[in-house]
Amino acid sequence: MRKFQTKETRYMSLQIHKKVIISGGGTGGHIFPAISIANALRKIEPDIEILFVGAEGRMEMEKIPAAGYKIVGLPVAGLYRRLTLKNFKVLLKLIKSLRMAKKIIREFDPDVVVGVGGYASGPVLRQAGIMKIPTLIQEQNSYAGVTNKLLARRASVICVAYDGMDKYFPAEKILKTGNPVRQNYDNLKNLRDEALSFFNLKKGFPVILVLGGSLGAGSINNSLSENINTLRDSDCQWLWQTGKYYFENINALVSLSFSENISVHGFINRMDYAYAAADIIVSRAGAGTISELCLVGKPAILIPSPNVAEDHQTRNAKALSEKDAAVLITDTQAVKTLADEAIKLVSDINRRKKLSDNILMMADRDADIKIAEEVLKLAVK
Repeated sequence: MRKFQTKETRYMSLQIHKKVIISGGGTGGHIFPAISIANALRKIEPDIEILFVGAEGRMEMEKIPAAGYKIVGLPVAGLYRRLTLKNFKVLLKLIKSLRMAKKIIREFDPDVVVGVGGYASGPVLRQAGIMKIPTLIQEQNSYAGVTNKLLARRASVICVAYDGMDKYFPAEKILKTGNPVRQNYDNLKNLRDEALSFFNLKKGFPVILVLGGSLGAGSINNSLSENINTLRDSDCQWLWQTGKYYFENINALVSLSFSENISVHGFINRMDYAYAAADIIVSRAGAGTISELCLVGKPAILIPSPNVAEDHQTRNAKALSEKDAAVLITDTQAVKTLADEAIKLVSDINRRKKLSDNILMMADRDADIKIAEEVLKLAVK
């Protein structure tokens, strides 16, 4: 396994005006770590030039410019997991994306190319590898995806968040950094009153934060919607991020049920406030989210999505639940048990403390800086 550079060399400038391409996206789980890496690179090297490459029509085409970075899109799309003629169109898009990626790399002339996962990372990192440009892969999950396993052969460094990743990658290329997260969460206690005010929540009543990922989670939303009276009649406040596709229907349902203790949001931009307000957190088990939850240190109930490659969210969640650092509820159990389990956990102070203590011990800090340092080292090789 690779070694970190020493503290004495951290933040040290290695070269003037470096250029880096960061590729990937599709969901917040890929996009927010990518932005964190870019921000860390700018912190270390203020003059660095960064170009993002994403997939046309995907979430990164909106979120990356909003974070202050330039992005170009490829027409790449994912293969359907069944025999269909639509996959022929996907292959044509892949061929076009490979050509475009080669052109982008030639014109931008990067020192390093970073892949964070998502459709666009495949064509960009493949072409960079062929062109002998150093590449760094950031694998967020405990189970490596097919694309990253294929790209690993030419990769210079592979940054991971879990032990045992030498099952998928060459051990000499692996560096355990943890997953980069959106921001620092060390000041949450001091933000609580401000956070409650921000969301119009009352002091003195526990807050259950519900997250379904940036696009929303159907089963989590359905499980709470079908138990809306339980939520309304509880002594808890519910801060509920539904995802933009579910917001209108759920907001209407909450209004019709006269549930004044439920605050509904399509998307929460101030996650520091959301985490500060929360007493417990209900969430999917994407790798980036879990990394944030470990830093936040609040008791968590995880409902892994079954609609992901190799069921990797269940693997992510088990990594915590097996150490009594989170409660795991399967997607199929959620409708029957989620609302009651959340309310039960809120009232169990000892259980909450144990979960909180254990999840904090699993936190990896400064992952963004560690990865940025590796990128900069590759830039001068």
